[in-house]
Amino acid sequence: MKKSFGFAIFPLLAASMPVLAQVQPATNSRPATAPLPPPLPEPQDVPYAGTIALDVDASDVVTGAMRVIETIPVAQGTQRLTLLSPRWLPGKHGPRGPLAELTGLTFTAADGTALRWRRDPVAVEAFHVDLPAGTREIVAKFIYTSPLRDAEGRVAVTREISNLQWETVSLYPAGHYVRQIRVRPTVRFPANWSVFTALEGQKASAGRTAFAETDYETLIDSPIFAGAYAQRFDLGRNVALDVVADKPGLLAIRPENLRTYRNLVEEAQVLFSAQHFDHYDFLLALTDRMGGIGLEHHRSSESQMEPRTWVDWAANDWDRNVVPHEFVHSWNGKFRRPARLWTPDYSRPMQGDLLWIYEGQTQFWGNVLAARSGVQTKDTVLGMIATTAGLYTQYPGRAWRSVEDTTFDPVFAARKPKPFSSLARNEEYYGEGMLVWLEADQIIRAGTGGAKGLDDFARAFFGVRPGDWGVMPYELDDVVAALQAIYPYDWAGFLATRIQSPGQPAPLAGIEQGGYKLVWRDTPNAYDKARMDETKTLNLNHSIGLTLDKAGAVSASRWDGPAMRAGIVTGMQIVSVNGVTYDGEGLKAAITAAKGTAAPIALVVKRDDQVYPLTIDYHDGLRWPWLERAGDVATGGLDRLFAPRATARSKGA
Repeated sequence: MKKSFGFAIFPLLAASMPVLAQVQPATNSRPATAPLPPPLPEPQDVPYAGTIALDVDASDVVTGAMRVIETIPVAQGTQRLTLLSPRWLPGKHGPRGPLAELTGLTFTAADGTALRWRRDPVAVEAFHVDLPAGTREIVAKFIYTSPLRDAEGRVAVTREISNLQWETVSLYPAGHYVRQIRVRPTVRFPANWSVFTALEGQKASAGRTAFAETDYETLIDSPIFAGAYAQRFDLGRNVALDVVADKPGLLAIRPENLRTYRNLVEEAQVLFSAQHFDHYDFLLALTDRMGGIGLEHHRSSESQMEPRTWVDWAANDWDRNVVPHEFVHSWNGKFRRPARLWTPDYSRPMQGDLLWIYEGQTQFWGNVLAARSGVQTKDTVLGMIATTAGLYTQYPGRAWRSVEDTTFDPVFAARKPKPFSSLARNEEYYGEGMLVWLEADQIIRAGTGGAKGLDDFARAFFGVRPGDWGVMPYELDDVVAALQAIYPYDWAGFLATRIQSPGQPAPLAGIEQGGYKLVWRDTPNAYDKARMDETKTLNLNHSIGLTLDKAGAVSASRWDGPAMRAGIVTGMQIVSVNGVTYDGEGLKAAITAAKGTAAPIALVVKRDDQVYPLTIDYHDGLRWPWLERAGDVATGGLDRLFAPRATARSKGA
């Protein structure tokens, strides 16, 4: 028999319930904002008290760790010193400081007494150090733990090569323009390594390499490439090519190929008609062990190319554009710089809304100088342009997002992979910016009957004040005025439409006005083919809308492309094609076989732990972009743009 007592005890429970539990508060709790900590000291254009001694031990190539001892003078009466780790760095277009790898930090007084420090809770790159009365200098010690694998960040140290960037191994005092902070740097590398940098006064003694005292701005702008296998080549005009490699045999370069780099120096001189450096070092690593890099500096550049790029010259033509690109930056981006991309220190945020000039026009001139010098063949450069232009013909992100808006991408997206980059867009101020400047060049050529081109803008805008390697900032109005002086045109309207307005047609006008046209073929152009061969990927973006690795794993799926509509997204793997185990050639054959038919392409795909069939309804065959001459024109505007200038001038042309 079931007992029933719930109703009997309910009145007793209700009677014993506290009265307060039945009273509801009038409002929810509503906190007030907690105050922020005091802001960092505003940088002043006044000298810092004394010279910092910076000593770096970079000899440990097993762990890659760099051990730092930094002795920092202190002005009399200072009670708290704020030291900063560089966060907003020129050329990186976003907050890319090395804070996550800065470890083991301690501060001591000159007598070894430990000093109390605290990280700023908002400006986390700032360290506040409390100083006892009478402190005249402090010693900071820390370890920069350089990444050892790609998942940790860019690998900068291998058994044979070290790429030392000074921002990773130094702190600087807040409250001063960085050009007003003096530093005396020394560094230790493994014995018998060659050390290359634009810093001056290099002297080796007792296993250490010392450099002349410099300002902190110049130090940060003067990285080091050091290595066991290295060679220096004189290119003329106080320009050197400093190369490190995984193995000594990779340094071999034929005389005619080395000559292309000398041509590059001469072509740049003709183009800009002035140098904005007293000397310049191309820092180049031929390696696949160190992480890739292409980074500009005023008197040097950091570049990486595949190990056999020099040895197998023709096969690696696709990989050599980085050196011309970074060289152009000495004029465009370093000497002439958008006003809000220059900052007095590395804590103030940089504003990159003009990166389509800084990077877009540099991409343009990098292509031009590569072709003019022979560092890359003209056919390869045309292939690069075709690949870029072709991308924007099927790119839904252009409908909602302007080129200018992509200049903010490196700040909020931090260059991480995106689920559907064709919809989200990436940093296309490079590629689409390049195509806009190509159109500008052709407008000037057409309007002046070929008498002028963007070369004239380059000389007028970047070639001023020869020998000046300071910074000359500009605004958009300055660029428009300089273009107007070369050729009267509605440049403000042109740039507002092409750069600041989304939903524009594919940017093909410069190609077409230059005597070429974008066409589609069932084989990849030389640039696309070489790049796919090197990376062991298959780019079918313009056909079924996929990019795959060697095993059939999907690394990109074009938004609203045939594959995406069939349900294929990033991270999946194609297991079989038309009943046959996947391989790239088999998938290409299936796409070709489906052309002009009604039969779908039958796949089996794997996602997580599920395997299931899918079909792609696509019947237009394989498609890769090419540029070919339009009509019977033997020489068009693009041909004239890419023709050498220095050779012609030396012959009196």
